[in-house]
Parts: sequence; structure tokens; C-alpha cells
Amino acid sequence: MNTPYVLPRSFRLLVTGGGTGGHTYPALTAIRTLQGRLADEGSTLDVLWIGTADGLEARVAPEAGIAFRTVATGKIRRSSNPLKMLSAANVKDMARVPFGVAQARSIVSGFQPDVVLATGGYVAVPAGLAARLCRVPLVLHEQTVRLGLANRKLASSATRIAVSSESSLPLLPAEVRERAVVTGNPVRPEVLGGRADKAMEALSLYGFDRRLPTVYVTGGAQGAQQINGVVREVLPWLLTHANVIHQCGPANVDELRSAAAALDPVLAGRYHVAGFLGTELPDVLALSDVVVARSGAGTLAELTALGKPTVFVPLATSAGNEQAHNARHLADAGAAIALLGEVTGAALQSAVGPLLTDPARRAAMAERVRTHGRPDAADRLVDVVLSAASV
Repeated sequence: MNTPYVLPRSFRLLVTGGGTGGHTYPALTAIRTLQGRLADEGSTLDVLWIGTADGLEARVAPEAGIAFRTVATGKIRRSSNPLKMLSAANVKDMARVPFGVAQARSIVSGFQPDVVLATGGYVAVPAGLAARLCRVPLVLHEQTVRLGLANRKLASSATRIAVSSESSLPLLPAEVRERAVVTGNPVRPEVLGGRADKAMEALSLYGFDRRLPTVYVTGGAQGAQQINGVVREVLPWLLTHANVIHQCGPANVDELRSAAAALDPVLAGRYHVAGFLGTELPDVLALSDVVVARSGAGTLAELTALGKPTVFVPLATSAGNEQAHNARHLADAGAAIALLGEVTGAALQSAVGPLLTDPARRAAMAERVRTHGRPDAADRLVDVVLSAASV
């Protein structure tokens, strides 16, 4: 993509956000994309990441060769009861925020970035407020349909607000809506380049029946007991209609392998269970015809960019019920199926069955979900960052 912004010989970017992969990996993808854009023009990028010592970003940033600093911050424990929001832990953590802002202001003043990019998580608040105090352009990126708590606190200070979905725009406060732009949620480039044949070879899927569709089941890196339970409940039925790759979490592998061992050997051969998928994931996604998954923002970004028909099982305890909002948004458009409320084996069977037995229905959903994908989201976000520097 092109931007009217004239690229400088060097660009200084301060990134803040993290705690989870949903905030961390979009930031990392944007950094890599900006590095590539600048390198193509003979320019360089100097990056500093502000995060927490115990967040995922504390590992990811140094591994990527990015300078990393920490500041004090506080995690707000949310509750529907306002009185519980005034818990001792919340009061203590909120008292840390002013100190964190002072630390972040010193860092921002010393680094003198052209732009501060905040991707959410409670660590983004001190650095975002410091950007305002230092009069540095602040770009927010929101991964979910609704603004997260940190981005809501920073919205009035932002130069630009990059959102992942058109449906986010009417949910923004009226006074900041004109500063919003739809970019999508950056997806790691490697996710988009998977090959089905490589998955077959890497995972030794020799018992798979290639005449059948393949279902990829995932509850995230640690697995999800809810998803594992309902899949186990319908496993014999599922394997008569599909091959299944199941990322169940390292602690659950033995239990599910035991369940598979009791099946007819032909059915058992169509079931591959893994604790965790790393470098194989892009190839597994390329092989998959249907996905059963949580509905976190990163998962939605990847599956919509790839055009994968999906049955979403939202995590009920996600912050602000954001996973249910994410899943419902696609389900209402006919681009996914959302299992909300109590999830049973029968409900999963009813949801996934028509996708497995009707290739035309599967293809139609794939076409619809692809219209919600933005594989160029990282480039769009980089355009916003560069344009903010010239405001």
C-alpha cells in the first residue's frame, strides 16, 4: 500500500501494549511490516517497546531484537458490581498508574519517538498518557469489535484510532469517531502462506481419508476444557464425517489419546491430537476445511483472512464478554456459527454437521467469511502510523 507521507531517513517508533498474544502479536506484525516498508525505501526504524515484566511482550520483544523497557502499571479487575471494583487490589493497582505515567513520560521524552503505537492491555495506559503529555502523536489499535478498557481511557488523547471492523465505528464515542479508520487486525504473514501437503507430512497424517473434510479444533495454546469435553462427547460421530486435528493443550493429550484408542482403528486413524501446534499451524490451517475455536480477536483475524468456515465457542469469561461480541458479529452476517450459552455435544454436532455434509454450504460460508478478512491489515496500520507522524 502507498501513503502520501514522505518517508524519513530514520523513523522512531515507541510501541506499548501486551499482556496477552491478542495485544502483543499485532504490534509485532506492525513493527515488522514498518521495518520492511522503510528498508525498501532505504530508511531505518528505531523501535522501543514499553511493557510489563510479566507480560508476553517481555519475551516476544527481546526475541525479536526490539529494545524493551518496563513501567509500573495496574490491572483493573472488572466486576458488574461497582462496589467490587473498589477492591483493595484495584485501589492499590490504580495508585501505581501515576508513577507509571511519570516513568513512561521520562522514557518518551528521552526516546523522542515520531509516533507512539498502543495496542491495548493495561500497560498501554501510562505510555499513552505520556505521549499526550509529551505531545507525541498517539495511534491506538483495537483488535476487538468494542474498544477495550485501555483504549477507551486513551481515546480522547489519540491522534488516530485504528479499528479492526466497520461495526466498531458506531460504537465509538461521537467526539473521537472522525479520528477512526478501519485497518483490520494485523495477521502474521506466515499464517497466510501455509501448505496443506506440508501438514500431512509434518504430522504424519497417514490415516486421514482425503475424501472427507478436515476439521481443526483448537482451544488456544493451553487448550480449553469446554471444547475438549464436547469434542470427546461426539468424537465417534465426528470421525465418521471428517478427519480431525485437535490442539487440546499439553495437559490434556493423554486423556484424549486414551479416548481415541477405544475407537475403531479406522476412525482412530482420522484423529490427530496435539498439545500445541507451533510452526505447523499455518499448514494445518491450509489443510482445514472447518475450524472449531474460541473467538479471540487474533483468531478471528486469521480465520477471516484465510476464509475458513468456523464454529465459534466463545470464552464466557473474556474481558467485557468480547469473545461473544466477536462471534456474534460474524454469525449475524452468516459468516460463522456461534455457540453461545451452554455448549453441549449435541449443540456442536448440530452446528458442525451441515458444514461437513454439504460442500456447497461450506463454500458459501467461506466466501462470506472472506469478505470480513483483511490480510493487508498490517500495511493499513502502518499507513496510519506514518500519516500520524505528519499531523
